[in-house]
Amino acid sequence: MKNCEYQQIDPRTLTTPTATPTSTLPLASKNVQRQRRKWEVFPGRNRFFCDGRIIVARQSGVLPLTLGLILITSGLFFIFDCPFLVAHLTVCIPVIAGVLFVFVVFSLLHTSFTDPGILPRALPDEAADIEKQIDNSGSSTYRPPPRTKEILINDQVVKLKYCFTCKMFRPPRTSHCSLCDNCVERFDHHCPWVGNCVGKRNYRFFYTFIVSLSFLTSFIFGCVITHLTLRAQGGSGILNAVQQSPASIVELVVCFFSIWSILGLSGFHTYLAASNLTTNEDIKGSWSSKRGLEDYKNPYSYNNIFTNCCVVLCGPMPPSMIDRRGFLPPEDTPPIITAEQELPPFLSKNDTNMEETCQDFSLSCTG
Repeated sequence: MKNCEYQQIDPRTLTTPTATPTSTLPLASKNVQRQRRKWEVFPGRNRFFCDGRIIVARQSGVLPLTLGLILITSGLFFIFDCPFLVAHLTVCIPVIAGVLFVFVVFSLLHTSFTDPGILPRALPDEAADIEKQIDNSGSSTYRPPPRTKEILINDQVVKLKYCFTCKMFRPPRTSHCSLCDNCVERFDHHCPWVGNCVGKRNYRFFYTFIVSLSFLTSFIFGCVITHLTLRAQGGSGILNAVQQSPASIVELVVCFFSIWSILGLSGFHTYLAASNLTTNEDIKGSWSSKRGLEDYKNPYSYNNIFTNCCVVLCGPMPPSMIDRRGFLPPEDTPPIITAEQELPPFLSKNDTNMEETCQDFSLSCTG
């Protein structure tokens, strides 16, 4: 027994059956984890599709209703009204309606699936640095940071508000959407009909959507009335004309109750684009139009309607700031364990190490 010693045995010198390595491969493959993308740990209340290529608000249940009303009304018009109008008037009617329909659907989907201008939240180090800068009293007692910070834009004083959720001072014209839980640059409003916020990166698509929809609704409304009038003039009367084309009544009802709000919304946003204002600024009365101050003017306006429209609707598309399809840094991604590098047993049973690793991972994800 005195000569008995533990001796390390080289596994390569042993003759093992061929089935032994394959038994360890499934265990090793379970420990291998893919590299995660940033959209999978995005802190806002958004939903992502197509591997992060499509972003929508979590409360986007009205979007299918909007798209359904457009598709049903246009489909009924093309099926029941266009054949009669082509035979009695011109073939240009379905062509014009088709072009407007494509514009409406394309603009709606582009508005709904585009990043509206979400700003990334401050990293823990950046948030701590900002808190040190704004809390310079040197007192040991807690004092909440100030909510505003004043800057000059075109000789006008603009107040920047501190966002306690994103841990940063919001840039000019930026507001925090309570539904999406994001700070959106040049925030206009949250539109439930498109299922997304309307901001700096998708406002032009939203404006194109409402303007083209107003033209399409007016065009269908006028063509349906013309259709019923021509049928009634044939000697059958208005009642027989309605019986011959009952789908036209459905189109008339939908168009009649929606055309007024769509035309009013298009006119309102045309005024906003010409003045280089947002809905949020107009409702709050941020500038002289609401406060009645002659010297307190909109610092973002170029004092020219054409220039303001070009800047708002035709300017270069700003890049997205959130990089939602990017990969997480290596320190934020769980380590990949291969068959050659197995995890020691004591690491898997050490609760202290596991807690520190989870805490570091959660802090890095929130940043």
